[in-house]
Amino acid sequence: MNIQRAKEIASSPVMANVTYNGTSIYIQNVDEQNQTARIYPLDQPENEQSVSLNQLIEH
Repeated sequence: MNIQRAKEIASSPVMANVTYNGTSIYIQNVDEQNQTARIYPLDQPENEQSVSLNQLIEH
């Protein structure tokens, strides 16, 4: 996923269908410099992690 799209999704009030390793996730914020996103699985909000943007897939 490109940086601009990830930022749009993170700031949008509308939930986008994005997955990481096949799991639906929520993007909290995007780190442009490192090209990573702070995410968590929709069913596990306590399980936050930073991942590379190229590992995120929008459906």
